[in-house]
Amino acid sequence: MEKIEKVLASGNTHATVNRDPSVQRGEFGVFDLKLSAPGVESLDFIATEPHPQAEQLFAGAWSACYTTVFGIAASMKKVTLPSDYSVDIQVNIGQTRAAWFLGAEFTVRVPGLAPEVVEEIAHLAHQICPYSKSVRGNIEVGTTIVTV
Repeated sequence: MEKIEKVLASGNTHATVNRDPSVQRGEFGVFDLKLSAPGVESLDFIATEPHPQAEQLFAGAWSACYTTVFGIAASMKKVTLPSDYSVDIQVNIGQTRAAWFLGAEFTVRVPGLAPEVVEEIAHLAHQICPYSKSVRGNIEVGTTIVTV
């Protein structure tokens, strides 16, 4: 698998489980996009641009799935997640010589848990998530764990 040498465009998302549907955070020409996954609360994608790029839409769909599955993976590991856990995904489109590639960077924020526990949950979530499965071996995916 080749790495992107030159990033041409990125789509970014920040996903949290919405615990207060009356709170809107989008402003200045952006909006909060609510997506859902089967059988779970809606997820908010905060401050999405009005005309998102394909990379942002892919990141948003992947975030809805992965954030949901992250919660499922935590319960499989018997771990209670804090209510403010979140997942940021940046999907890049870029080039290496004349070839075009996608790449993704995940930042998983779970305040108060041990980094190795969050890493285990994040890895399991990538094993379960259909979006993660569909790109496995096809694009470079990095994951950063933040627990503070």
